[in-house]
Amino acid sequence: MTAPTRVLVLNSGSSSVKYQLLDMRDDRRLAQGLVERIGEETSRLVHTPLLAGDGGKRERTGPIADHAEALKLVSEELAADGLGLDSPELAAIGHRVVHGGLRFTAPTVIDDAVLAEIERLVPVAPLHNPANLVGIRTATALRPDLPQVAVFDTAFHTTMPEAAARYAIDVETADAHRIRRYGFHGTSHAYVSRETARLLGKAPEEVNVIVLHLGNGASASAVRGGRCVDTSMGLTPLEGLVMGTRSGDVDPAVTFHLMRVAGMSADEIDVLLNKRSGLVGLCGDNDMREIRRRIDEGDERAALAFDVYVHRLKKYIGAYYAVLGRVDAVAFTAGVGENAAPVREAAVAGLEELGLAVDAGLNAVRSDEARIVSPEYARVAVAVVPTDEELEIARQSYALVREGSSGAHEQDTEK
Repeated sequence: MTAPTRVLVLNSGSSSVKYQLLDMRDDRRLAQGLVERIGEETSRLVHTPLLAGDGGKRERTGPIADHAEALKLVSEELAADGLGLDSPELAAIGHRVVHGGLRFTAPTVIDDAVLAEIERLVPVAPLHNPANLVGIRTATALRPDLPQVAVFDTAFHTTMPEAAARYAIDVETADAHRIRRYGFHGTSHAYVSRETARLLGKAPEEVNVIVLHLGNGASASAVRGGRCVDTSMGLTPLEGLVMGTRSGDVDPAVTFHLMRVAGMSADEIDVLLNKRSGLVGLCGDNDMREIRRRIDEGDERAALAFDVYVHRLKKYIGAYYAVLGRVDAVAFTAGVGENAAPVREAAVAGLEELGLAVDAGLNAVRSDEARIVSPEYARVAVAVVPTDEELEIARQSYALVREGSSGAHEQDTEK
């Protein structure tokens, strides 16, 4: 009997499930979809079969009570395409898990001990890990015989040296409460850094890359020879770049000041910094397309938001250039990074002495393909590399299952 080659990738949010089914013989997508507004009257499932000859999207609307019901409906949609969860061709289900702490440095087959550790990390990922756990438990109930694999957003960043990962606070306090810089978007940074090396015609071990993952959430990483040595997000995804609704770097004393002067609670400040800051806090919009439209119409608040966004981005490019010492490429990815040519142009403007520049014509071209947008004379390549986190999760999950590993790639650094 031929070994199974399909992997179902699940990304479970607090009220949503994104999914893709892939055949790992050729990385081909067979189906994908989204269940959103779970637990509401207005729940919706959009399923897209991708096999040749399929008839386009199918949609269901109406109440979907919980993740268990959502995954049962996903299973029904896949079964209608002959791709059901009971298929013997399914090799594994790969789950995106946001926070794996320091213990999980690689994809891991999920068992009770792994579940307990993901649960233990809920206090440092309260918005994400609980939803990830619900998806894992629901999928396990549907296919208890199938390997369930966790792929952690933090894993790629566990190679950071202590000098980059440590905050300069009392060591005993930090260790007691697991306070350090973990980083996120690691699956994307791993994929994009490797694809950038391929674009340059080199092995990942030969290349130093600054990766800029710019979506509604945004992060930067410094990757030396395929290993992350620094990243902008920290204990939580709040640190670092200016984002759609998150402030990024801010003086910690702002929190104390708002408590004392404005009478705000910790929860209110949490909401302010995570949901009412960043681009939306500066100008009321977190869509870069709308911000650029407003700038073209002379809107000063939109122009300020763009300038603050780019200023922070440029600071991190310079900082990570210093960390790496030699940079072969700066790679832009995710929604803004892949599609906003003015952001790419502005981010490297004035950095010609560092070997960075974009070619206006190349930069203006829209494409779904990885490409270089810097001129031939530029010492450092500026690349646009579409990210593919689902493919990365599927590849890691399938490789682990094929190896027959128990996923014991762990560090006993957390007690």
